[in-house]
Amino acid sequence: MAEYPLVLAGGRVIDPDSGLDAVADVAIDGDVVVDIATGPLAGAERIDVSGLVVCPGFVDLHSHGQAIPEQRLQALDGVTTALELEAGTLPVAAAYAAAAAQGRPINYGYATSWALARMVELAGVPVGGGTASVLRNLGDPRWQAPASPAQRAAVLARLRADLEAGALGIGVLAGYAPGTDPGEYLAVAALAAEAATPTFTHARPLVEVDPTLPVDGAEEIVRAAGETGAAMHYCHVNSTSTRHVDRVLGLVERVRAQGSTVTTEAYPYGAGSTAIGAAFLAPDRLAAQGLRPDSLTYVRTGERIADARELDRLRADDPGGLVLVHFLDEDEPADVAFLRRALLFEGASVASDAMPLTWTGPAPDPLAWPLPPGAVGHPRGAGTFSRALRMLTDAGLGLPEAIARCTAVPARVLRPAVPAMAGKGRIGAGSDADVVVLDPERLADRATYARGTLPSEGIVHVLVNGTAVVRDGRLVLDALPGRAVRR
Repeated sequence: MAEYPLVLAGGRVIDPDSGLDAVADVAIDGDVVVDIATGPLAGAERIDVSGLVVCPGFVDLHSHGQAIPEQRLQALDGVTTALELEAGTLPVAAAYAAAAAQGRPINYGYATSWALARMVELAGVPVGGGTASVLRNLGDPRWQAPASPAQRAAVLARLRADLEAGALGIGVLAGYAPGTDPGEYLAVAALAAEAATPTFTHARPLVEVDPTLPVDGAEEIVRAAGETGAAMHYCHVNSTSTRHVDRVLGLVERVRAQGSTVTTEAYPYGAGSTAIGAAFLAPDRLAAQGLRPDSLTYVRTGERIADARELDRLRADDPGGLVLVHFLDEDEPADVAFLRRALLFEGASVASDAMPLTWTGPAPDPLAWPLPPGAVGHPRGAGTFSRALRMLTDAGLGLPEAIARCTAVPARVLRPAVPAMAGKGRIGAGSDADVVVLDPERLADRATYARGTLPSEGIVHVLVNGTAVVRDGRLVLDALPGRAVRR
């Protein structure tokens, strides 16, 4: 009998891609799963995982927390691949190079950024800066202005160049520039169709929220899918649809039935997070969204915003500062039902929308652990996948299907355009050795809105490219095996 370098022995192996659900041994050699057998496999190292679940590592399509501390929190939640696709970055080559130079605990990758391309061309924002630049300039009205034909061409040229450099798609923050020409959005979708790559859209507001806009946010996405043939991914449909989610999901169902590709994602929280300078958080725009100033928590202090005057002051003083936006009441059963329907929608991926941590004191060495008390953030950066698995199974979904929403389903969004995703989101001979071992009896999120960086429980082992980044529930602090995912 062949002896493999590593065997995970006797766990319940769940592979949503193939339908496998059986007690088996999993053999790993280097960065590849080489065998799965219901009989014992010989291994130079055998780790007893009996009574535990062995499954593919979780694939997060929507993570703005791309630095080492944020990725460590996600690893402790079972994530092995975290991608920045909604906001994206620009130029992607620089982002890939910086991540490779620093090292990452989990796999990473980027879409190109329509918002940053517009910020450069219309607002004179310097090239580079990534998520920090997006957040800092999100409320600047100059990048949200109508584009001349020459400016639009320049924006599209930047996006095209990034796609040629390996970007995983095009991120479109349409909801942060809601007055832009719908024709420009169609041109971006047409570029994506030409490149055979998806778009990842933060939708404009819905007509129920702002009937003065040139197009309803949901209608725009489904129309672009039909008119251009592009694969359109609808980001965090829970937070952009809120109590109108049934209408939005009905539109998606309709265009799917007509042959268009529109995929969705959701996260399991009633509050979102974004830069306080975002246009839709201006005091005079809150009421239309069912919000008030005290619906917002300023992350740096952890305090609710008292009134419109304080909100105006913070928007002026710290436009890139993060807030929690409480759009659904998690103590209200009807609101929780809206959230649950977004998560349970056919083919929906679980995606965190994890944000960069806010450092209320000096930022530490990026390899320092545990995180200091001055690191604060939205709990979705630490607990999305554990919380979603519990919510999905509590709602009646079987564990294999709930795991699929975290693994195979998001991987399939990218597989047609990104050959590197063929080995992710599944566990079987030849798959990437991105593997999670979890205890379903103990699995639970611990992060709260008051303490957003508490790691999840019940994630026992996490392998990324065959290297342990979590062992016996603890981070392996010198492990930085994450690799770039490129188109």
